Amino acid sequence: MSGGSYYVPASSKWPVLSGLALGLFMIGTGVWLVFDRAGYLIAVGALAIVTVMALWFRDVVRESRSGLYDEQMDRSFRWGMGWFIFSEVMFFAAFFGALFYIRVFAVPWLDGEGAKGISALLWPDFVASWPLMNPPDSSVAGPHEIVDPWQLPLVNTLFLVVSSITLTLAHEGLKEGYRDSARNCLVLTIVLGVCFLVVQGVEYYEAYHHLGVTLQAGIYGATFFLLTGFHGAHVTVGATILIVMLWRLQKGHFTPDHHFGFEAAAWYWHFVDVVWVGLFLFVYVF
Repeated sequence: MSGGSYYVPASSKWPVLSGLALGLFMIGTGVWLVFDRAGYLIAVGALAIVTVMALWFRDVVRESRSGLYDEQMDRSFRWGMGWFIFSEVMFFAAFFGALFYIRVFAVPWLDGEGAKGISALLWPDFVASWPLMNPPDSSVAGPHEIVDPWQLPLVNTLFLVVSSITLTLAHEGLKEGYRDSARNCLVLTIVLGVCFLVVQGVEYYEAYHHLGVTLQAGIYGATFFLLTGFHGAHVTVGATILIVMLWRLQKGHFTPDHHFGFEAAAWYWHFVDVVWVGLFLFVYVF
């Protein structure tokens, strides 16, 4: 695109189809949660979402490689990705906020502390502690042990920290025109991300079958799997994006001056890594 004019995309069916796919997924999720049935709707909705996203991004890539985008469009993509990551920050901020509220306010209240200490009348024998090994309601069994942060979680922390370094090296290599170096560092980043997911799977198995840390193990189990599970889902999405970037790099889609798709993927991956550092500190260590 030349002349400084702004590219206006042609009428697209993808926004409508993505809305329908998301609606189908949410309906399936609601039916499954309420009635414990129609789980197939979730699978169909998820497949529809992935399909629409793949075809939509395919069109965007084609438009970009056709030279239709100018500097203004590039700024639009950067602002869009920035706002998307900000929304993800708020997403995790809500869950971290819930964790801090439970630990700092709700659990001490049940032990008679603070402005709402009258809550202790519900379970007068309850003693506040975190991790909450003995929930106040005796019908809820707490975990037998907690996950040791200095074993598998520490290994996963090293995986993600190193992956951020290798991805940065890949980005710098791409900017300098060292395509082989960029490719090798990106492959290593993907391998480290997959290793993270494998180790997390082992950790979940150990937690469920040997430590008693389950979704039914009181508020500690619920918050543990809520935070780490959503993060694991984001790592899966991030690794998938990086695999697509590797394919595009192999196809020669990126140049040292034009590679925002790669850069946006790097932003997302670094965000996921930063979130994990917060999880490691406030879910596992403190």
